[in-house]
Amino acid sequence: MLSQRDAAEMRANLQEAVVKCSERCLYQSAKWAAELLTSLSTTEDSIEPEDSQMTEVPAAAVPPIVVTGNVDPEEAQLEAKEINQYLLAKSFFDCREFDRCAAVFLPDTVLSGILSTAATKNPNASAPQGKGKSRGSAARTSAAPVATPKLSQKSLFLALYAKFMSGEKKKDEDSEMVMGPHDGGNAINKQLNVISRFLETWFLEHTNENGSVDGSQGWLEYLYGMVLAKDKNEAQAMHWLLKSVHLYQMNWSCWLEMASLIGRMEDLQQLGQRVPAHIFGFIFNIHTSLELYQSGPDLSARLDQLLSIFPTSPFILTCVALLAYHTKDFVTADAHFSNLLALHPHRLDSLDHYSNILYVMNLRPKLSFLAHLCSAVDKFRPESCVVIGNYYSLLSSHEKAVQYFRRALTLDRSCLSAWTLMGHEYVELKNTHAAIESYRRAVDVNRRDYRAWYGLGQTYEVLEMHAYALWYYKRAAGLRPWDGKMWMAVGSCLQKMGRDLEGIKALKRALQADSYYDAGVGSSFGSGGRERAAIMDPEILLQIAGMYERLEDEAEARSYMEMCVAQEEGAAENLDSSVINIHADSQSSEDDSRPQGGGDTGSGTGVTAATSKARMWLAKHAMRTGDYNRAMQLATELCQDGVEVEEAKALVREVRVRQEADGL
Repeated sequence: MLSQRDAAEMRANLQEAVVKCSERCLYQSAKWAAELLTSLSTTEDSIEPEDSQMTEVPAAAVPPIVVTGNVDPEEAQLEAKEINQYLLAKSFFDCREFDRCAAVFLPDTVLSGILSTAATKNPNASAPQGKGKSRGSAARTSAAPVATPKLSQKSLFLALYAKFMSGEKKKDEDSEMVMGPHDGGNAINKQLNVISRFLETWFLEHTNENGSVDGSQGWLEYLYGMVLAKDKNEAQAMHWLLKSVHLYQMNWSCWLEMASLIGRMEDLQQLGQRVPAHIFGFIFNIHTSLELYQSGPDLSARLDQLLSIFPTSPFILTCVALLAYHTKDFVTADAHFSNLLALHPHRLDSLDHYSNILYVMNLRPKLSFLAHLCSAVDKFRPESCVVIGNYYSLLSSHEKAVQYFRRALTLDRSCLSAWTLMGHEYVELKNTHAAIESYRRAVDVNRRDYRAWYGLGQTYEVLEMHAYALWYYKRAAGLRPWDGKMWMAVGSCLQKMGRDLEGIKALKRALQADSYYDAGVGSSFGSGGRERAAIMDPEILLQIAGMYERLEDEAEARSYMEMCVAQEEGAAENLDSSVINIHADSQSSEDDSRPQGGGDTGSGTGVTAATSKARMWLAKHAMRTGDYNRAMQLATELCQDGVEVEEAKALVREVRVRQEADGL
């Protein structure tokens, strides 16, 4: 909990952030900050009157409107002078007339003059390098014929951001029908170059001899970083975004842009030393960790800290639900999302993730309710279309599901869930070409989406292109190293390629990963999570045994077949990690740490096709080695299993013949 003074300071900062973001038409950031503001925990006694800037009687010289002040006197004077034009431009932006908004402050004649000067001065420039006196002064000299107009930074940001939004709007209009014959996904925002050159000129003009930008507030740095990121210049983008958050920490859009540039936990850890120490930086670290599919008690503890400050924040509650989702604790994730839905029934953000959870849990009535709810709130939101698409997918109406996923992408081409899920539907429809294209577009939107990499692997495996499939599976496993499903796919692919030694290591890694989740990472399915850690997937054990057999290591093959059969009743409590040591190869012999019967620590898997195959292999092995009693016992059990019955009966007859021949 924050102290009363800290809470008041946090409230004032968030109020200021909401207004500043709204003034610059960064409405998603304003909404996010406003949600945090209203969820800030308070006591009845500590509630103070509204912020003075909202209620005080304005001075005669100040217009009677709600706008933030500016501590920089020069900027404040410019803002006061431009107030009428600013209000006009903002009204145009709110009406989505982006070109008219930009033209209020930056008419095309002004822009063309500045841009032609910038192009002549440095035709290959992609990022401003104005550091040091000589460079800055030279730039100012060469730019002198056409200087940038003297505008406040707020008005300049609004005009250039309107240019950016105009380019995005035209890009969507120029794009072909989603997954249509001419949809190559190569439409670009043609305003990026214009904005980039203008900002480069502006920064060069305002850079002092120390290499810093005079009077900068951080907003133009954010815009420049975003433009560079869109232009795939990620290193420079991160440089400018970091500058922005150091100048103004409360712009959540800037933090999100930084998160989109981070592909590995190592990058996040290195960046942690460069970001300012601020609560938004703390939230950014948690959000990015979840985007990278991290989990564990440390992340859970940090979320609990945030919940103590913002107990009803929908964003923080969503993070808690996603943490449970990433740890495969679907029951807890469902409970968290249900609670979130009860608190905020009209909020559609992240409900596409909730629909994925309900799909995996096969909860059709709940998914139907969620689809109807989303449709009632706003049927033309991408999240609503994804939820409805998931519902039709659960009904096996794959064509209808594709229709809704395409509708989501028509509304928002960067909707990651829709691209990935549409790929899944095309796999179900046996349209491998369309599935591959969908997954590729998902990876283009977000290269951290392990589901798209895994889907590409699956599709290429269907096409029997195992080298391609293996590469994609490895990318998925790198993003989800503790997901056994990823390593099982890698191992199976290596097995089909005849690389049994590597396949064995990958499948042993899958066993370790499954035990990691089943032991209860973060939280688990009920209280029995720790017990389930002793049970391993019989299918994986059978595959490992089969590969050892091909490597002619019969002792290891027999050990893993016995372990496979043991999973029916529950594995031994003292299972040693060396059993699934990923570095154990075909040279290792049967070690003393193999489970020897032992206590039943779990309910077991019961009889499965895999355990029956393992039992049949052991029975035939016993026949080959002359252990007829063991062979008879296993064959009799097979007859009772109801799997491989005819072959088991034949084996029983053969054992009896052998026993009679040997006089037993």
